[in-house]
Amino acid sequence: METRWRSLVKAIVWNVIGLGVMTLVGLAATGSAALGGTMALANTALGFVMYLTYERVWAGIRWGRHV
Repeated sequence: METRWRSLVKAIVWNVIGLGVMTLVGLAATGSAALGGTMALANTALGFVMYLTYERVWAGIRWGRHV
């Protein structure tokens, strides 16, 4: 079973990657670093919560595991 700490670290690393990508996409789409960055931060915050919740739910599901 995956620990809460591991799930948290994975979520943080994934969201740092996503923040960088979304900042570039937002900049390309809007032409504004400020607006692109704001969009990226909103996406990252929502994505972080959703990813962490998703990982914790799956950590508690026994289906498909070989013990």
